[in-house]
Order: sequence, then structure tokens, then C-alpha cells
Amino acid sequence: MSSELNIFFTGATGYIGGTVLTRLLQHPDAASFQITALVRSAEKGEKLKTLGVDFILGSYTDENLGFLTEAASKADVVIAVTDSDNLPPASAILAGMKIKYEKSGKAPVLIHTSGSAIIMDDARGLHGDLAVVSDLEVDKLNALPVQALHRNVDIPIIEADKAGYVKAYLITPGTVFGVPSGPLVDLGIQHKSSMQLPYLIGPAIARKQGGYIGKGLSKWSAVHVEEAADLYRIIFDIIRSNPDAAGHGPEGYYFVENNTEYSGIEAARAISEALVDLGVGTSPEPSPFSQEELDTFYGNLWPLLATNSLVKADRGRALGWSPKQGKAEFLASVKPEVEALIAKGGN
Repeated sequence: MSSELNIFFTGATGYIGGTVLTRLLQHPDAASFQITALVRSAEKGEKLKTLGVDFILGSYTDENLGFLTEAASKADVVIAVTDSDNLPPASAILAGMKIKYEKSGKAPVLIHTSGSAIIMDDARGLHGDLAVVSDLEVDKLNALPVQALHRNVDIPIIEADKAGYVKAYLITPGTVFGVPSGPLVDLGIQHKSSMQLPYLIGPAIARKQGGYIGKGLSKWSAVHVEEAADLYRIIFDIIRSNPDAAGHGPEGYYFVENNTEYSGIEAARAISEALVDLGVGTSPEPSPFSQEELDTFYGNLWPLLATNSLVKADRGRALGWSPKQGKAEFLASVKPEVEALIAKGGN
């Protein structure tokens, strides 16, 4: 790639995205990066400019997504860390990357964020028996149907890689936890709450007790947000010099986990204990959600919160990624999330 690397970044102020962007801003070669971020408000954009990041205004939900195509057509690297189930913006980005390829003769890089829900089951909290899936199980992963969560976007990205006009790397985390830090947090523009835990914490605050679905036995792999960002950075560094040095396209899924798994009832117990410590809860022990509660709090989406998704990040570890924070850190991360959600009014 040229001495100046043009990077287009979506999801830059999100929970994971802001942490990944921080890695780029703190990179030894940051002076050679020309980063343009997609933001939904000019206020956030102006704050990003103080960090040396340009911005364009827009959203994945805009009716006209031509701005995504235009921005991607100028980028050597696109890093997408938002809305992994929304196909139109992903298609618009791929269209721009194809233009870039046709002009330059060199395939640009797409680092796309998927999620380990691609392999989840429908346990409804009744068991935790799903086999662990490695990201080296290429045939199994590429055989997943388009109906599997995230695959409606993943498949076209992989096909674009196979067509040769993109080098695509799909970062695929399980549950991501922890409180992020860095300049975007300091500026007050990065989302600091995790994505999955608040779905359990909000109803727990309302019922004053942690809740679980079914028997609370379903399990997910987990990783700390800072260590997840480390993997993005490692892959970014490797592929800058040689995009083929790391698996891509059909061999481009990178699970993100830290050798820990947690069950629904463990998360619910940690929430219950936090509520009691904060003077809100009635019992340190959780209880099962009634069907009426599930319908009230989650509607028909409740089965998604009681699935199994157990993965192994063999590809990342082969590249030198070595996460350290495990179950103890996951459980300890629950109380700050509960406290923050109570401060925001419980939802």
C-alpha cells in the first residue's frame, strides 16, 4: 500500500469500534493513516477531528447510501464495526471497494465485524451442550445457511473476496464485556456499555432481581473489549504488508474469545448480587423469568437471549493474539454495567 493509508471506518464511536479506532490513533504509524469515519452527528464528527480523524455525516439507515460507495471507493482499508445484519450498506461499501479495485488493480482490505451468533442454537436456556466450533473449521462455517444470524451479510462479503476485488477478514466475537477507555471515551463520544449484558440488566432492575431464561444453562464464549480490539490491530498490521499472510474470504472468519464461557444463570447471579450491593435488589440469587415477563421485556426475541454459542479463536492465536482476561473479569464487569444503567434510568 502507499505511504499514506486511506482508511474508512464505520462504527467509530461504538463500544467495539471506538476501542479499535483508539488502537489506530495510538499506532506507531498513525501519522501515515488518513482516517475518515462515518458519524451520525456533526458534534461527534467535530470532536473526532480534534483527534485527526475526518468524518462524513450519514447512517446505515439512510435511504440513499451512495456516500458509503463513494467513501469506500477511496479507501485502501475499510473497517466496519456496526450493524452486522444490514445488507444494503454492506453492499454499498462492496460496490465502492470494487471501484477502488478496478481503478488500482489491487484488492482493498475489508475488516468486517460479524458475530459468533452465526453458530448459535435454539437452546432456550435448557442446556449448554453445543459443541465448541473452531474458526479453522472452514467447511462447517461456509456451509452455514443464509438464515443464520449475520450470514445474510457475511456471504456476500465472502463472495466478493472470492471474486477477487476485496480481501475480506471477518472478526467474529462472542459476548464482549468490559469498560473501554481511551481518547474517544475521554471526549464523551464513545458508547461505553456492552451490547448483550444491558438486555439482561434492564429487566433485572425493573424486577429488582436478576433473571434467567429456562434453566439458565445456555452458554456463550466471551472476550474483553480491549483484547478484542487487540486482535483487530494484529490482523490490521499483518495484512498491511501482505494481505495473504492471514486467512481471508472463505478462510477469513476470526472468532474472538478468551478461553472463558459463562452461562445465563451465572450472568443473572452476578446481576442480582450487584443489585443488592447497590441497594436496588431484593435477593442475591436470581430467579427464572416467567413467560409473561419474557413477553413483556423481550417480545418474540427472547429465545435469542438463551442460545448457546461456543467458539475457539484458533486463527487469532496462530497470529500471536493472546487474551488474558477470563471469567473472573467478566463477572467483575457486571456491577459497573448495572450501576451505569441504573444511573441512566434503568434502560
